[in-house]
Amino acid sequence: MTDDPKKVVCIEDELEMIELVKLILGRSQFDVTGAVGGREGLAKIAEVKPDLVLLDLMMPEMDGWEVYQKMKASDEMRDIPVIVVTAKAQSIDRVLGLHIARVDDYITKPFGPQELLDSVERVISSNAQ
Repeated sequence: MTDDPKKVVCIEDELEMIELVKLILGRSQFDVTGAVGGREGLAKIAEVKPDLVLLDLMMPEMDGWEVYQKMKASDEMRDIPVIVVTAKAQSIDRVLGLHIARVDDYITKPFGPQELLDSVERVISSNAQ
């Protein structure tokens, strides 16, 4: 890791989950910005220009797949890696995410702090190469 903290935007409809992610990643010197819901999430990505996006799938108004599609359609956002963090634990959802949509990783809730940290560090370091 460089001295510059890596920026992460966490798009989630539950404030408690955003706070948990901030706590876990903050200990490892990640700069986490929370966004409640998809619209706010897209605005935060444009503003922060993060190194990584953590994206919940099941949100009201604009779900995670819609956010992901908008990111991939945007010149400024298409290269930002995305880790889906969701309660959708069925294997078909995982296959859709990893192999069809090509998200960078897929974590199911509930997850352990180390699982989240390992995934974030792996995706950011592989994207930096």
